[in-house]
Amino acid sequence: MKKIIFAFFTLFSLSFSNEIILKKELTYNKYTLDNFYKYKNTSREFQWEKIENKISNLEKFQNEYSKIGTLRNFRNSNGNPPKLESFLKSPERDKYGVRREQGIPLYESLDRKPVRYAWDGSLVGILEEKDGFVKIKIESLDGEWWTLKKYVKEISTDPANKLIFIDRKNQNIATLQKENGIWLIRSMNPATTGLDKLPHNFPTPLGTFVVQNKKPRMNYLKLGSSSEIAGFAPYATRFSGGGYIHGIPVELPKTQIIEHSPTLGSTPRSRMCVRNASSHAKYIYEWARPLNTLVVVIE
Repeated sequence: MKKIIFAFFTLFSLSFSNEIILKKELTYNKYTLDNFYKYKNTSREFQWEKIENKISNLEKFQNEYSKIGTLRNFRNSNGNPPKLESFLKSPERDKYGVRREQGIPLYESLDRKPVRYAWDGSLVGILEEKDGFVKIKIESLDGEWWTLKKYVKEISTDPANKLIFIDRKNQNIATLQKENGIWLIRSMNPATTGLDKLPHNFPTPLGTFVVQNKKPRMNYLKLGSSSEIAGFAPYATRFSGGGYIHGIPVELPKTQIIEHSPTLGSTPRSRMCVRNASSHAKYIYEWARPLNTLVVVIE
């Protein structure tokens, strides 16, 4: 039976197996949530057992494949993927909700058309290459798939020692760092994920992603506009398509960074991104390493 071990005050360790040990050792300590806490008339929590199981699977995944990569097609930089034989419209997406725009086409075999899309930024194991295609195993998706080589970027095979867990169900975020075989919990904070309300709002995608890049300031557009800037979000860390971990949005003409919002940790309301207190977004911005830090979105 798995066991949780608590210590007094601010330190505790969680030991669910012989392999994975989690220990609370915060390096960011503002707005810190308890392991179990209330939101209105509901109970919320950090799902440490689910996180522990995911870490175990991630470590096995990274050890299993000699080549590790990430899928890349931000703003269709590697080409608008082909249409599926059947897909949903407005916006175009597959039956799993993955949008064609910025998506990566997946093929069951090289002599057939793509059957679904994968999220930009996904972590993959690279199996083989053939005729301009790459066979991959997507960490968060069953089966093995082919896709065009142009959509796959090989990255370092050094196992990631920094993880960011985003929980859509509980609207919280935790950062973890591995040191001397122990996963240290660095922060436990409220967050606000994407709202599933098409056509302008999208849920934050579930899965395992690789941090792609970072911006000190990410501009966002007015709803329905393709060019008019509405404001900016500070300290933005991108992990999938237009999905960023960032601070509190600032509406123009205001320019001063907003530290906190009472809506953090409440209900989904973002367009896809994950909102944080701006100082926590800055912490992640400075702490995360592109192409080496993983972002795991759970439910």
